[in-house]
Formats: sequence, structure tokens, C-alpha cells
Amino acid sequence: MTHPHSPMRPVASTAGKPSRSVSPTARPRLPASRIVSLAMLLAAGLPGGIARAASPGTAAEPAAWVGRFAQDHDAWREVRLEPDLTPNEFQYREWDGVQALEVRSASGMSLMARPLDVDLEATPVLCWRWRVAASIAEADMRQRQGDDYAARVYVSFELPEAAMGFGLKARLALARAVWGPDLPDAAVNYVWDNRNPPGTEQANAYTDRAMMVVLRTGDAEAGQWVWERRNVKTDVSRLFAPGARAVQLAVTADTDNTGTSAHAGFADFHFVREGSPCRAPS
Repeated sequence: MTHPHSPMRPVASTAGKPSRSVSPTARPRLPASRIVSLAMLLAAGLPGGIARAASPGTAAEPAAWVGRFAQDHDAWREVRLEPDLTPNEFQYREWDGVQALEVRSASGMSLMARPLDVDLEATPVLCWRWRVAASIAEADMRQRQGDDYAARVYVSFELPEAAMGFGLKARLALARAVWGPDLPDAAVNYVWDNRNPPGTEQANAYTDRAMMVVLRTGDAEAGQWVWERRNVKTDVSRLFAPGARAVQLAVTADTDNTGTSAHAGFADFHFVREGSPCRAPS
């Protein structure tokens, strides 16, 4: 692929906005690349062992909302990865009583993303709910041609200077010289897979700067809203380095490698304190 069309270079999106469309407010440029789309997907936790998310509580604990789709539209923006790649279709809607962001993907890829400014020391746990119509049978996260998912949630990070050796700094400097300065240091991708058991984690097929973490697998829970709860601070500390700063959140369904289709929904993204319940919107 020639440099001008490198998947690391963002493509301005002027069509395919979600219904009740996101306001194109000024915000930091969002990088996009195969490393980003399949690894960092845009720019971009899991404690020891998989913990199933409990139903949300109602306690009046502090929560940092970053995706309450009944109202939080302006911070989110569609990012198209390549000019010749079929974009996904996004819309805001009420879905089985939940105000959600819906995505349909058909042999394509684009994503919805927003910048983050959250204190992981105070609120390290990311809560959200998601759903899929079905997993992607042809997907295989171990291979580039199979690196597709019915639903993915990306968190991108800036790592502390002390955590990056000379070799990593040189690699990132080279990548940023080619693809732009917004390329993140690392990303954690939470995915709804088709075959690997929950708790599986491995480097993305395109780059080791993104770790794939399987939270759900198969179709047993398809067709319904499912809550997740991930300690992002613990996850990035274990998978990359302590002291990382979360800088971006993105969501999508991904079908460009397998040439298949997917239908997913996302809702109620918020950060809470460790030990505090996830919060359903009132």
C-alpha cells in the first residue's frame, strides 16, 4: 500500500455519520491504521483472571461518564481508516430499553472514538454494556486474514517515559514519522470473539503494541445486553507498564479481513472506583 493511503493515516469522514449525528466539534486528530484498526485502532484491562460483570448498582458512588448515548454525542466522532475501505454504519437508538450506539459492518471497518481524560488512580474500572447479533464464524485472531470481531472496545494509552526502552522509543519514533504524531504508545482491545475462551489474551496479529483480551466468546449470550467491568489500570499495568495514562476510547465491529458482516451495540461507558458498582443511567 502506498504511503499516501497508508492505513495509519486518518481519512476525513464526511458521510456515514450516525443518525442523530455526532457534532463535528474541534478535537485532537484521531490516528487510524491497521495497527490502529486491528491493534490500536485509532490512535487505541484485565485483572488476573476473567471476572464476570455483575448487574449495575444504584449506589451514589462517583462515576466518570464517557459514553452515555442518550446525550453524550459531541465527544464521539467517526473515524474512517482508508479511503477504499467500506465504512461501518452507526446510529444512536433506543435498543431494548437501552440508549445505545448501534453499528453494522459489512466487509468493512470504521469506528467511533473519543478522547479520554480520566484519573485511573481514582476511577480505574471501566464499565459498559454491549451486545452482538452473532459472533464471526470465520474469524481467527491468530492470523491477519482472520483478525475480525463482532464487537471491540479499544482503550489507547500514553506510557510513562521510564517504561519505554531505547528500542521501543526508536520504533515509535519511526512509526510516528510515517503515520503521524498521534500514534499511541500502546492499546488494550477488549473483544467478543468466536472461538477463544474468555481470558485469552495475545498480541494483535499486526502489532505487539496492542493486546487483544477476549471477554466473550460465541453466541450463547448473543442477542442481549451484557455488562462488562474491567480494571483498566490493572490491565495496562500488567500488559504494558504501570503509570500509563488512558488517552482514547473507541468502539466498532470489524469485518474487513474476513469479508463477513456483523451487528453490535454499545452503551453506558463509565469509569468507577475499584469496588464500586457499575451504574445504570437513571
